[in-house]
Amino acid sequence: MQTLFQRVPAEPGGARAAGLGGGRVRALTDLSGSLLAVTRSTRIDQAALSATLGVQHNVIGRRQAQACGLTHDALAHRLRPGGPWQRLLPGTYLAVTGVPTYAQKEMAALVYAGPRGVLTGWAALRSQGLATTAPGVIDVLVPASRPCRSRAFVAVHPTTRMPEDVIAVGRRSYARVPRAIADAARGLADLREVRALVAGAVQQGRCPPAMLAVEIEHGPARGSALLRQVLAEVAAGVRSVAEADFMDLIRRARLPVPLFNAQLYDPAGSLIAIADAWWPQSGVAGEIDSREWHLSPADWERTMRRHAQMSAHGIIVLHFSPGQIRTDSAGVARAISDALKAGRARQALLIRTRQAA
Repeated sequence: MQTLFQRVPAEPGGARAAGLGGGRVRALTDLSGSLLAVTRSTRIDQAALSATLGVQHNVIGRRQAQACGLTHDALAHRLRPGGPWQRLLPGTYLAVTGVPTYAQKEMAALVYAGPRGVLTGWAALRSQGLATTAPGVIDVLVPASRPCRSRAFVAVHPTTRMPEDVIAVGRRSYARVPRAIADAARGLADLREVRALVAGAVQQGRCPPAMLAVEIEHGPARGSALLRQVLAEVAAGVRSVAEADFMDLIRRARLPVPLFNAQLYDPAGSLIAIADAWWPQSGVAGEIDSREWHLSPADWERTMRRHAQMSAHGIIVLHFSPGQIRTDSAGVARAISDALKAGRARQALLIRTRQAA
């Protein structure tokens, strides 16, 4: 952790001499409230107080405030009704009036959790661009040995597996994507929401499935059933919610399960296309045409070129929208069944297949 002054020993006399029991000091603190450069004074060290508030979004802990020279009475005066400060969490204060910003809430969660606290779940995902909405509850990891309970907008998760590698933004620490996804997914009860969470990160290359598997293996089993199911789908090549819905439809209809996102090569070794779903025995490809990928003429032309390329090699190409998959499952299943029968009735195609990594 970066410090602003050289650390010096506290004066004799224990907590009282350091200003933790009502004495007055001049000090700058780190996130834990440890003293950095302490000198005797009969006044509050405004410079040290301002510096601490400046790096912590105007959030400060009780120990930090006391180390800057604020006595119990001084704190009470600032926290009085109509005063300039407000209490966000036990022992955690905001040194301005008004509604706290989300960044201030994150900072307050970490000050409350202690120096080893790490933000995880949706808060960590938002900080890394994988979520856009600020969560109403901020998840924070703390060592299992720390006596700290969930309060107000903070959910505390004691763990024996504190992240060793974190992303630091100022004095805020965030878990990396695989841990954040695993922690967020355990709080979800809807399979489609878990699929969307995992698929988005995997598609963007932000969460290798192997790293997510490690988090599932070593993390708590409670709440991980849906995450384990989705990871198995990802291992089968599924990379989107629509593809997962398509897999569900195929299984319900008792159709042969295809390979998802397989790479198709011609006999010369040239890549033909990457098919959303591929039945190699029948030479049938299923394409899921999500609207998000066809908003521009260029996207549509790209899809048509893929269709033409596969058709030129004898592949039977079927196109379905996510809406069809959800609302016309019988019609989709019938179209697949007919195409598979037609494909099996002809000579096998000379196409080499490489499964999704």
